[in-house]
Amino acid sequence: MNTKQSILKTAKTTIQLESKAINNLSDLLTEDFADAVELIYKSKGRVIITGIGKSAIIANKIVATLNSTGTPAVFMHAADAIHGDLGLMLEDDVVICISKSGNTPEIKVLVPLIKNANNKMIAITGNKESFLGLQADYILNAYVAQEACPNNLAPTTSTTAQLVMGDALAVCLLELRGFSSKDFAKYHPGGALGKRLYLRVNDLSSQNQKPQVGLETSLKEVIVEITEKMLGVTAVVENDKIVGIITDGDLRRMLSKSDTITNLKAKDIMSNNPRRIAEDAMAVDAKELMEQFGISQLLVEHNGEYAGVVHLHDLIKEGII
Repeated sequence: MNTKQSILKTAKTTIQLESKAINNLSDLLTEDFADAVELIYKSKGRVIITGIGKSAIIANKIVATLNSTGTPAVFMHAADAIHGDLGLMLEDDVVICISKSGNTPEIKVLVPLIKNANNKMIAITGNKESFLGLQADYILNAYVAQEACPNNLAPTTSTTAQLVMGDALAVCLLELRGFSSKDFAKYHPGGALGKRLYLRVNDLSSQNQKPQVGLETSLKEVIVEITEKMLGVTAVVENDKIVGIITDGDLRRMLSKSDTITNLKAKDIMSNNPRRIAEDAMAVDAKELMEQFGISQLLVEHNGEYAGVVHLHDLIKEGII
């Protein structure tokens, strides 16, 4: 077997092992999981998630997922907790301890301190009979038969199982809270995903110039308007209403077909019934219209009157595309 084949075989084996372990998690769920979700949902405090080593890294990720989906959460490193950081734990906080073995020295020191503070404790562990498992109020069983590591040592399959269990918690809490796409946008205002959920057409078109001409505007003035406003297009407007559109493409096609252009007006070269969109529509709707009709600009309306232009480049700049 050559090197590439060997690499691919190892990769496939790793994926298959971890996939099997994840599938097995659903069979390990008990009422403890539902009780843990309800405990967190009804809690007036935060979720404190702690662990050590690779479990600490997983804890950080679960904290981030919970925070971004409406459940306040804080990471507390197990080693730091027994050297002062335990002070961040408040009376109403729920603590989640993550540990594959449930028997690490730091966990054995930390768990009694949590119990003494009367905080409810949830364990995500692969060993129900461990020190952590026996002390926890609720156990989320993240048992795995073996690590993907060929020596069965490096945390691989076990950390994947912990992560999936954390995701399951977060999604259950999300649904209980009725967490909507608007809520998601509130917590993700700076990201492309959030922008797809809150950014409106007017947020983009208001940053652009507003090219427009009348029906009787001369060809020269049309070209000047398109050039100066730098959007590759101008609306043809009458009584504040859109009656047509002229694009760079319309000008090129007109020049290739006409022998004389001296007396041409905007009405002679415009396209009728152009695609348009309301200024309060979502930016992502503008994207879909552009893709559907293979165009780069949309004319924007406010209460049926011409309000500006939104360009494909605006969507790209904001990460909508």
